[in-house]
Amino acid sequence: MDVEDRLFRALGILRVVLLVYALALNLYRADGFDHPRWALVCAAVMVVWTGVTLRAYADPARRTRRLLGADLAVTLALLAVTPLVKGEWFNASIPGFWVVCPIFAWAIHHHWRGGLFASVCVAGVDATVRDDLTQTNYANIFLLLVAGPIVGFLCESLQLMARERDEAQRAVLAEAERARLARTVHDGVLQVLALVQRRGAELGGEAADLGRLAGEQEQVLRTLIRSQDAVSSTAPDATADLAAALAELGARGHVTVATPGTPVELPAAVVAELRAVVSACLDNVVAHVGADAPAWVLLEALPERIEVSVRDEGPGIPAGRLEDAARQGRLGVRESICGRMADLGGTAELSTGSFGTEWQLVVPLSGQSG
Repeated sequence: MDVEDRLFRALGILRVVLLVYALALNLYRADGFDHPRWALVCAAVMVVWTGVTLRAYADPARRTRRLLGADLAVTLALLAVTPLVKGEWFNASIPGFWVVCPIFAWAIHHHWRGGLFASVCVAGVDATVRDDLTQTNYANIFLLLVAGPIVGFLCESLQLMARERDEAQRAVLAEAERARLARTVHDGVLQVLALVQRRGAELGGEAADLGRLAGEQEQVLRTLIRSQDAVSSTAPDATADLAAALAELGARGHVTVATPGTPVELPAAVVAELRAVVSACLDNVVAHVGADAPAWVLLEALPERIEVSVRDEGPGIPAGRLEDAARQGRLGVRESICGRMADLGGTAELSTGSFGTEWQLVVPLSGQSG
């Protein structure tokens, strides 16, 4: 509606300019009228109707088909009476270029279909009232037929772009607000988890186990916050090297990372999420196997997909352990690993046993290329 308002304001200025031009041209050719008094009446109609439309089109509620139809009817009537007022062998019509105003009004409000309808009406009447169609008349009629749909298409495109811009702005604002609220909530939760961890260690016994679990969740939550901030601050069209991002995890010392010899370019947001998933897998190794337990990360870039495996040689995950953790509200595996992979359109498969634990992370490349 804001775009339409601006277009109608511009049309109002055009109406006034074309009105002044038409009046000046008719005054200059006043000696060519068969009925000068009726010419004054036509000029008065143009002046009054211009004032009416300037006021009416300024109110969006009045931009109905009734107003648009009346606007077009007044213009067609002025065209139709031109041979009666000026004579059958007239050259220029009384309204002149002023006839494009209702065409543009229909184009703005009803886009290319409305512009085409108004163009056909005006061009048809203009051709009908002339006894002799010259090459100049043909050219003018052709321009009338083309102007309406083209202006209508451009108006529709402007309004579509404005809607897309508004939706994008709302999405950015909503994402920023969600991130702000999330950080506020996370900060409070982190403080509580840190307090529980410290007090549990001091009290010992079952409280120490509770403190250890709180410490694990604090670490998972901090990883989630860091990855969320990284994704939120990334440009939508930016790319990054997944191989380099995973290689950084080898700095932990006990982690061995194997990647292809060439960069693996993916959208930066996808790289950030995959790195966060692998980091969550390694955090679980530290928490459940040991801080110095070795782990291996293997990245494979295949033609249709990306595969990342994270493996350790720990005792494995007992049957039912993940289900019990989910029931207790510990959702590290479900959200940090499986949830992220699902959001990327990929899969996360877990293999565990006496040989250790291995996560197989797969992301299809369709729709992920930078």
